[in-house]
Amino acid sequence: MSKKRNSETRPEIRSTTVLSVRRVGPDGKMGVAIAGDGQVTMKDVVAEADTVKVRKLEGLGAGGAGVLTGFAGSAADALALLERFEATLKETPANVKKAAVELAKQWRMDRALRRLESLLVVADLEVSLLVSGTGDVIEPNDGVVGIGSGGFYAIAAARALLAHTDQPAEELTRNALMVAGEICVYSNTNLTVLSLNAE
Repeated sequence: MSKKRNSETRPEIRSTTVLSVRRVGPDGKMGVAIAGDGQVTMKDVVAEADTVKVRKLEGLGAGGAGVLTGFAGSAADALALLERFEATLKETPANVKKAAVELAKQWRMDRALRRLESLLVVADLEVSLLVSGTGDVIEPNDGVVGIGSGGFYAIAAARALLAHTDQPAEELTRNALMVAGEICVYSNTNLTVLSLNAE
């Protein structure tokens, strides 16, 4: 009974839409970008319009160029997971996939972590991954990862732009998320965009 009462009284927080896209640019070099909208919604109310939900972990990942991260779900839970991911990544700083798999194992097996409700996107110049609390680490074969309430809209827009434009990763990610932000009522067009480009 207490569980039911808690779930009824706790406000449902919806955030966010995050999209990551990777592609080889006109110069033949790999580029990867991640973008998040700014909206946080509590039930039918926009609680905040300019929240930052993406981060760059400097000096880690392939070639030390950095790792892009983003989250959807509970902000507090996601920040706890990002801290755990960063700690795991520092043990294997150039191997994002290994760090993501280790985080997924911890997330699934650790009693405290299992209660965290969030999804993570992590990407460097070599790999883009979706990490979930069910132990999944998914690597899309087209380099497009979208999560959150507007994630599917953002993925669809990104795939269309990949097929029909030559936009570099950063521009494409921004434009695709703009489309999602204009469609999804739980997203907006106050975007934060981060990118990595091979030297």
